[in-house]
Amino acid sequence: SKSRREVSSLKEQLDALGSADASEECVIGESAAMEEIFCTIDKVGTTDANVLLLGENGTGKDVIARLLHRNPLRSRSPFVHIDLGSIPEQLFESELFGYEKAAFTDARKSKAGRFEVANGGTLFLDEIGNLTPSAQAKLLSVLQQRQICRLGSTKNIPIDVRLICATNANIASMVAAGEFRQDLFYRINTVEINIPPLRERGNDIILLAEHFLQKYSQKYGK
Repeated sequence: SKSRREVSSLKEQLDALGSADASEECVIGESAAMEEIFCTIDKVGTTDANVLLLGENGTGKDVIARLLHRNPLRSRSPFVHIDLGSIPEQLFESELFGYEKAAFTDARKSKAGRFEVANGGTLFLDEIGNLTPSAQAKLLSVLQQRQICRLGSTKNIPIDVRLICATNANIASMVAAGEFRQDLFYRINTVEINIPPLRERGNDIILLAEHFLQKYSQKYGK
């Protein structure tokens, strides 16, 4: 039923991610706007096309990203989520690309970056509009070459990820203003999905209210 799309294969994904709550995540909606999104997910979900998710905070971009991860080519491999808005610029490379032991003062052992961890699966870059120009250039280089190099290493590591990005910013305006690289923008939005806020989704609010009422009635025995 398109009124309720459960995130399939989540148990396997969550075992890898160590998250207990995401197994209950689902997308609930039957408004015209959500039907259009479900249709797009059906079309692009089984491809490796990079997807850009646009929408306000709280519209469920992370859940839509997990639905896209249902791709049979990727669903049994890791789903890795990173909030770029929470990473200081000086940690961008070490978090995304990893580092070797002694690459810097506190590098007591080697560590794989998020691209390596997500290899074969899906990498979800949330709040991509927060990237600095320097970080944008480094990310673009990796996407073009499809390989990363850990800090402190000279060895290139091939990467194979399905990239999903998200932002609540007007990224097209940022491109026009020169605040976001146009070439990177074209790389990340092979397919663009705009997720509407709940106030534009009609009776979906009733479906959500009923869902949470049932969920917490069962949980608390009320």
